[in-house]
Amino acid sequence: MKTPVSKIARAARRGFLFFVFTRLLCAVPAPAQQVHLPARSGEVATITANGPQRRQGSLYFADGDVEINYGGLHLKADHVEYNDDTNEAVARGNVIFDYENQHLEGDEAHLNVASGHGTFFDVRGTIKLDRRPNPAVLITKNPLYFEAKEVERLSEDVYVIHHAWFTVCDHQHPTWQFYAPQAKVTLEKTVALVNSNFRLYRVPLIWLPYSTAPAGNHIRESGFLIPIVGESNSKGFVFGDALYWAPKTWADTTLGAEYFSRRGTAQRAEIRLKPFENTSIKYTYFGVIDRGIPGPTPGTIEKQGGHQQQGEVTSLWNHGWRFVADVNQLSSLTFRLAFSDTYGDAINSEVQSSIFLTNNFRGFSFNVASLDDRSYLELSPPTSVTLRSAPEVDFSSVEQSPWRGLPVYFSFDSFAGAVHRQDEFLDTANFVPRTEFAPKATIPLHFGNWLGVTTSATFRTTFYGDSLNANGVVTSNSITRNTGEFAVEFRPPTLERFFDRPKTRHRYKHTIEPYLTYRYVTGVNNFADFIRFDSNATLTDTNEIEYGITQHLYLKSDDQQPVDFLSWNLVQKHYFDPTFGGALVPGQRNVFEALDSITAFAFASTPRNWSPIVSDLKLTPGGKFDAEQILEYDPQLQKIVTIGELLKIKPYSEFFFTLADFRLQGDPIVQPSTNQFRAMLGYGGLNRKGFNAAAGLSYDLQTSTLQNQFAWVSYNGGCCGLAFEYRHLDLGTVRTENQFRVAFIIANIGTFGNLRRQEKIY
Repeated sequence: MKTPVSKIARAARRGFLFFVFTRLLCAVPAPAQQVHLPARSGEVATITANGPQRRQGSLYFADGDVEINYGGLHLKADHVEYNDDTNEAVARGNVIFDYENQHLEGDEAHLNVASGHGTFFDVRGTIKLDRRPNPAVLITKNPLYFEAKEVERLSEDVYVIHHAWFTVCDHQHPTWQFYAPQAKVTLEKTVALVNSNFRLYRVPLIWLPYSTAPAGNHIRESGFLIPIVGESNSKGFVFGDALYWAPKTWADTTLGAEYFSRRGTAQRAEIRLKPFENTSIKYTYFGVIDRGIPGPTPGTIEKQGGHQQQGEVTSLWNHGWRFVADVNQLSSLTFRLAFSDTYGDAINSEVQSSIFLTNNFRGFSFNVASLDDRSYLELSPPTSVTLRSAPEVDFSSVEQSPWRGLPVYFSFDSFAGAVHRQDEFLDTANFVPRTEFAPKATIPLHFGNWLGVTTSATFRTTFYGDSLNANGVVTSNSITRNTGEFAVEFRPPTLERFFDRPKTRHRYKHTIEPYLTYRYVTGVNNFADFIRFDSNATLTDTNEIEYGITQHLYLKSDDQQPVDFLSWNLVQKHYFDPTFGGALVPGQRNVFEALDSITAFAFASTPRNWSPIVSDLKLTPGGKFDAEQILEYDPQLQKIVTIGELLKIKPYSEFFFTLADFRLQGDPIVQPSTNQFRAMLGYGGLNRKGFNAAAGLSYDLQTSTLQNQFAWVSYNGGCCGLAFEYRHLDLGTVRTENQFRVAFIIANIGTFGNLRRQEKIY
């Protein structure tokens, strides 16, 4: 018989087990409850919560990891109140909002899920702004990060932010920040800041009453650009700024000015238009109003101001027509030497302009052109040569055969127009008429695989409205030139041999290609009477033979395309007529078509039977380096007259080295001796992350002058960079300048400082 004590014990055990079971059951979290509530727009807002939920009229209350999903909009918070009638949601505690590339975190939010309009408080947010690569701007993939007291979301792509700071750096340790009491972010357009200040390591540096930055690709927003501040020993203190104005999606304008404390003021302008899909227009202007520098005579002032401008137009029309204009104008070479930003621009002594309308159809080419070329020769006194061909109409055809199966091809060249020349010796009429018609017949013959012979004959008739008399004076007497031109080209078979290297998986192919061309031109007769307007007037009688040999060494690795690893071209001419029909004048520089077709450097001051032997050796393995050497040996002077070397090395992925030397040591009558050396060493690139550096120099060994040198170093981080540069320019009596430049680079925006990134050597 069981005692009452045992019954009490069993009851106690049952009660304990029931208590433990119920406690364990209560410890298991209840499943999240999901409610679908209709929105006013007809769509459904889905609310999910892990805590208690209740309804009071049109209001729905939820607690515990509450999530609202409506379309692509996602809102999460500890507590949410949602109104069915108005679609208004009030979220409090650990608020998180996500929509496409937008992410906000805050303490409280009031949001209409149907319209997307809402207000967030005590916000931390990011907006991902994709930017395409830009060679002039440091680009980062970091999102735009901001912290603000209040953020108002006006629509899915417009935010108004109050009392905030912005950066694209690591938000926990930002290198730079923009602080602004008010800002407006328009996605895929701009970030606009009102009354902002820029801070570096939280130290205020620049105050800006209003500033904008792009917030997407192909975004153009009007406003002032980042100011330029610098120092130069020739210009003094430099300060400038520019206004960028984009009134239309297809048009923009940049107007800028700079102040030079020692010289005066500079003006810059750039206008870009794309009114149609196939038409683009660009105009640039740079000018300086110079106060002057002390002249060579005591008490005098020498002003070097001036301007240069360029207009470019490209337009593709229907039916194959194409219009191109590139018009340049320079007030003086002295201005370019004194105020050009870079050494390469400063030493350019030519100003060329061209305008043409062209169409190619069924093997024919029709062109209407205006060409202008001005070459500056001396600074003091100012001396230049101006050559102009305007207007001019060209009509020509490629070689075409009217009979199938018969290897006879016909072509022609023709033009009609007006030309003009002006220099210190000649000043022709503005429009000197000139015409030419040159039909040509070509017969290519192949004798098996061992010989190819191509024969051509051309009859050329040319008319000039003016000519030179025996004293070299321009007269209105017209002159006509009727020439017969005959050429035969011999192409022996190409010799080739293959070399296999199975161990290295390389295959080499060596080819030897000899050729010989005979040319005969007759009928010029009165070469001295022609005014030298262009290369057309350099045609002379000639009886010559040109011969040469070209060797190639091709390299093929595995299944890759063959590479022209090594090539060597050797060529020379023999002239049977050493005076070219009496055209050559002893004791002076002679430039004829028969001479400059073998080399770009003049070499004839006396009658000649032989041209220089021209050797061009190229090493282009397509890998870590390439090199070229040009040698010209003059058998009449019995010495090497031209030496040119170029070497480019890239031993590692980020290092590069370039070395160039060019020496002319021929006849001083036709070509003054010169010897210039250039070198450049660098690591990295303009927008590469990390450390980058470059240094280079240009040295004239003939005059022992260091013409140009530079040293550039930068460091680009994930959101910004810093760059320093030193430049030295020695341009004779016009300009000797030391430039010190610095720039703070802001990713996705631009630079602070006076270092123009497009001037870099990379």
